Amino acid sequence: MTDRYAVIGNPVEHSRSPLIHAEFARQTGQPVSYGKLYSEIADFEATVQRFRDEGGRGVNVTVPFKHRAYALASRSSRLAEEARAANTLVFDADETVGHNTDGVGLVRDLTDNLGCAIRGRRVLVMGAGGAAYGVCGPLLEAAPAALVVANRTPEKAVELATRFAALFPDASEVAGAAYAELAGREFDIVINATSAGLSGDMPALPAGVFARAALAYDMVYGKATPFLAAAVRAGARTADGLGMLVEQAAESFYLWRGMRPDTAPVIELLRGTLKC
Repeated sequence: MTDRYAVIGNPVEHSRSPLIHAEFARQTGQPVSYGKLYSEIADFEATVQRFRDEGGRGVNVTVPFKHRAYALASRSSRLAEEARAANTLVFDADETVGHNTDGVGLVRDLTDNLGCAIRGRRVLVMGAGGAAYGVCGPLLEAAPAALVVANRTPEKAVELATRFAALFPDASEVAGAAYAELAGREFDIVINATSAGLSGDMPALPAGVFARAALAYDMVYGKATPFLAAAVRAGARTADGLGMLVEQAAESFYLWRGMRPDTAPVIELLRGTLKC
């Protein structure tokens, strides 16, 4: 019997998740079908319930529903609790279990695919929205020397940093700041967790934030964003979020199927499709 999964969002037609999970299923021999679920904003909970009632075993959740997915879950993993957001729901007997695999996906892409150690490094996260909340916990678990969150609205950055400083009291430094307050500081890893690249905008980073041999990482994938262009001009190494997309999907697949697929050939496949 084939088990059904899907990604739910608004919009959702652009999602690469069906291709990714089709490759995971082929690779592992798992009897899985995976589709797309569009939901009107007001109908998210009903759409999830209908999919479950029709035999669905779980869903991935994309914008703008991750916080509502967390609220919908009857039980949540520690990472979902930290982020107060869920991007993966597992339908288990009478429970709906919420997970957040975004941070795991980012850390695996940084460390395993890009060979970028986090321990002892200075990390800057740009943005204080759901994407930043989803990745700060796993980043702090990797023991950076500092984790600074910067945002156009600095109060939001401070709120996020205060939350995670309380969750990780042994961390060396967890701080929130306005972009202007970064002047005079250097970072080894700079992560753009804003949506600015989608609109061709550039967050207001002061000059000099990229340390020697820094990595600039944009969660947006498949686009030459202004952030990555600025990083290249500053001499930084760059990467987009394609690897994170595949790695977080692999973690979802593991939660559903108990098997961890090989991500490298799937990343290569998707990179090829983006060039077409």
